[in-house]
Amino acid sequence: MAIAVGEFKAKCLKIMDAVQTTRNPVTITKRGKPVAVLTPYFEEAPAPLFGRMKGRVKISGDLTEPTGASWRAET
Repeated sequence: MAIAVGEFKAKCLKIMDAVQTTRNPVTITKRGKPVAVLTPYFEEAPAPLFGRMKGRVKISGDLTEPTGASWRAET
């Protein structure tokens, strides 16, 4: 759908509501030439909590074997 800039200015809020409802973009024209496109906003789904770091962490060595480091816990 294309609309002249003057008509868009007069009906801006109504056109924005229509774009949000129908999810169809609107091309805004000035003297018959496109100058802007009003598109619906798509919210990205949040990344899942589990598996977020997959492929980013490198494990070196055995995680279950003792390290050999000595430390003393204060009581």
